Amino acid sequence: MASIYDNISRLQEQVAKVANRIGRDPNSVQIVAVSKTKPVGAIHKVLDAGVIHIGENRVQEAKVKYDAIDRPATWHMIGHLQTNKIKQAIQFFDLIQSVDSLRLAKAIDRRSTDLGIQQPILIQVNTSGEASKFGIMPNQVEDFIKQASTYSNIQIKGLMTIGKPEPDPESVRPSFSMLRKLRDDIATQNLINVDMNCLSMGMTNDFGVAIEEGANCIRIGRSIFGERN
Repeated sequence: MASIYDNISRLQEQVAKVANRIGRDPNSVQIVAVSKTKPVGAIHKVLDAGVIHIGENRVQEAKVKYDAIDRPATWHMIGHLQTNKIKQAIQFFDLIQSVDSLRLAKAIDRRSTDLGIQQPILIQVNTSGEASKFGIMPNQVEDFIKQASTYSNIQIKGLMTIGKPEPDPESVRPSFSMLRKLRDDIATQNLINVDMNCLSMGMTNDFGVAIEEGANCIRIGRSIFGERN
């Protein structure tokens, strides 16, 4: 069985191959290791291998791991965030990738104001149109961001989407292309508290296509840790 270190080395080679082919700097692609259900020891191995971005889906599970990790890491909330978990989440998550409603954005802003911080967030977009997925519908994203940008204690750093699980990564390309175009259109408007620098899309099955479509943050679980427990 391959080690986590070997898995990361292989993943970095794959990322570099895609990036070089399209004329991008491989270092422009940030790898977020999705460690849900994985033990603290596995996260330590990821950090030892040089990947410092850790993604978690649940606040309580992430907090236990955060408290146990004995070295610097950057923590990403990538799962659906319930409003009753916001106060705890913003105390240690460096980036909340999954803001999917104005109610949630406003609540994060309010809690951040209480703590005297500005919380970086991404807006999750439902580019696949699946009813089972969270996210703002593409035709509502621009108006959503214009409203959310008025909340002074959140910083909108870009967009995130989850591609539809398909055996052929090419079938997910339209979703990623759509997110990139949304990002580009919004970036031209120079809104306050909005910089659109982050385009988070692509997972183990489809990160190559995501990078080709402009992703600079990919969320990888299985290719690093192996199958989920």
